[in-house]
Amino acid sequence: MKIHLVTAVFFLVSIAAGMQITYAQAPDAGFRVSLTEAVQFAKSQNKWVQAARAEESAAGEDRLDAYRAALPTVNVNGSYQRFSDLTLFTEGLSHSTTGPRKPTPNAAALGIDALFNIYSGGRQRAFQKEQTSRQSLAKLNTEDQSGSIALQTASQYLDLVRLADLKKYIQDQLKRAQTRLKNINTLYKNQKVTKSDVLRAEVMLSNVELSLQQTENDISIANQKLDVLMNVPDSVRLNPTDSAAMPKPGPDSLLQLIERAGISSYSIRKAAENVEIQRARVNGIQSANMPTLGFYTAYGLNYPNYLFFPSVNQAYAIGFVGLKAQYSISSLYHNKSKVTAGKLRVKELELQQQAIADNITTDVKSYYIKYMEALNRISVNQRSVEQSQVNYRIVTTKYFNQLALLTDLLDADNLYQESRFNLVKAQTDALTIYYHLLYTSGNL
Repeated sequence: MKIHLVTAVFFLVSIAAGMQITYAQAPDAGFRVSLTEAVQFAKSQNKWVQAARAEESAAGEDRLDAYRAALPTVNVNGSYQRFSDLTLFTEGLSHSTTGPRKPTPNAAALGIDALFNIYSGGRQRAFQKEQTSRQSLAKLNTEDQSGSIALQTASQYLDLVRLADLKKYIQDQLKRAQTRLKNINTLYKNQKVTKSDVLRAEVMLSNVELSLQQTENDISIANQKLDVLMNVPDSVRLNPTDSAAMPKPGPDSLLQLIERAGISSYSIRKAAENVEIQRARVNGIQSANMPTLGFYTAYGLNYPNYLFFPSVNQAYAIGFVGLKAQYSISSLYHNKSKVTAGKLRVKELELQQQAIADNITTDVKSYYIKYMEALNRISVNQRSVEQSQVNYRIVTTKYFNQLALLTDLLDADNLYQESRFNLVKAQTDALTIYYHLLYTSGNL
């Protein structure tokens, strides 16, 4: 009952997210989901992405705090004291007299003060710029994390597609092995073949059954990994609606991604924000070499009145406004090395940005070359499947007409099976490379 409830909840969440997930007819068939739907759902629901969004929100609050720091600092304070009697000593400590504190043993104060920074050498602007860049960096980290999860989801989905097709081909091979064993047993009864052929056919059948079991286990593992990436319960079973033969993007459509990779890549954009953060830090350090000017004011109620002499047992209220200017001469030598070190770090980050750009350019071009190779491999494997299928039929006919050995028949069967596997692998590899290209260029 709990499993059905969780499944229903997932279904409702999926619909709310705008996904066209359909529930299969069979009770245990699970949810059918396309590659695009799986990727989009993972980008919104994955826990790592949610954690990155939380950090992005925190960075936004830090930025707001930096701008609020420019507002006046306002303090309200109050105090009350009750003094003991006053003891006065004369002639050392030999004579003393005691009396109440004048004009009163009570004292109290209540006031408010404010300080507003007029000029601080650009320190506040540098701090605001740094926090703005940090917020942008946090946003880029969220996009990067989202793209990384999308890439992992696509790779896991395509792996599930490959295993599903593999299972289907193994089931076909299992039927062929069962039919072949049945026919060979018939030939053996008619003394057309030896016992060795029967045993080898049985071994072949056992191997195919083991392969089928292994593939089913791999499908279960892949499904669990996909559940984790999409942040759905482990009990939810996902069945791909897309096949390995789904349309592949044309090579020409990828050229624009390659051209813009030097600008749109997550790594390059994050490197640029790190440079801006360090520049803002340098500006903040340099601001210490400048004078500061502030406006400050206070107003308060005090008791007793100490402004007159002797003090008067009365309360009074008074306030003031003023300007405060300050310049630290020591900053000329205290900050010299700090500024130099900060500028060197800016140069270091700029060189890193250039190195990252070079690596990204190399990666996207490499993925493009590999994508072209994968498309060509698909065409070659499609011809191989057709040829190996015809070869298997010919060798099957020859064997049952006593014109070929069982070894030839089993080799033809394995060749046909391998060519089908290779075709599926080539098709899924092409899509995996495509998603790698999308992520590397910052478009996933």
